[in-house]
Amino acid sequence: MEPDLTFIEQVSNLSHQNVRRCYYCLRCSAGCPSAYAMDYSPAQILRMVQLGQKQALLHSSAIWLCIGCETCGTRCPNEIHAGAVIDTLRHLALAEPQPRRAVAEPSVFLLHQAFLDSIRTWGRLHELSMILQHKLSSRDLLSNLDMGLVMFLKGKIHPLPKRIHGIRQVKSLFHLGDDS
Repeated sequence: MEPDLTFIEQVSNLSHQNVRRCYYCLRCSAGCPSAYAMDYSPAQILRMVQLGQKQALLHSSAIWLCIGCETCGTRCPNEIHAGAVIDTLRHLALAEPQPRRAVAEPSVFLLHQAFLDSIRTWGRLHELSMILQHKLSSRDLLSNLDMGLVMFLKGKIHPLPKRIHGIRQVKSLFHLGDDS
C-alpha cells in the first residue's frame, strides 16, 4: 500500500495532537496496560501515523483494544495523548465506505455501541441493558453467564434502570456532530 502523506495532518487536526512531536521513546507503550494484546503498540501507532500507514491502522485490532486510560499521555515527554489519536483512528475507521469490514474487533466495537446506547437512553450506564444489547448483537449469549448470575445475586447488576433528570442535555451531546 502506498503511504498517505496527508494522513498525519488529518489525524493531528482531528485529534488535536501534534503527532510529529513523537520521537519514539516508547514510554507510552511501556505503561500501556493493553499493549500486550495489541497488534501495534501506542508508539508504533504514532509512528505509523507519521509514515502515512492509514489502511494498516484503520484495519488494526489495536485501535479497538485501547481502553482509554490515558497512561500514554501521562508518560509522554512531549504531551502527546495517544488515546486521543486512537479515538480519531476509530472514527476514521467507521467513516470508511464499509465500516463493518474495517472493525478488526467486532465484539469490542459492539460493546462500545451498547455502552453509548445505554448512556444515550438512560443518561447513565445501566449494566443489564448494556449486557443484554451486547449479548444479542454479538450473538454470544452463553459466555460469562455464570459470572453474570453471581453479580446479579450480589446486587451488582440492577434489573430496573433509572433515568437521570437531565436526560435531554445528555441526548444533545450525541447530536453535536450531526450538523457537519
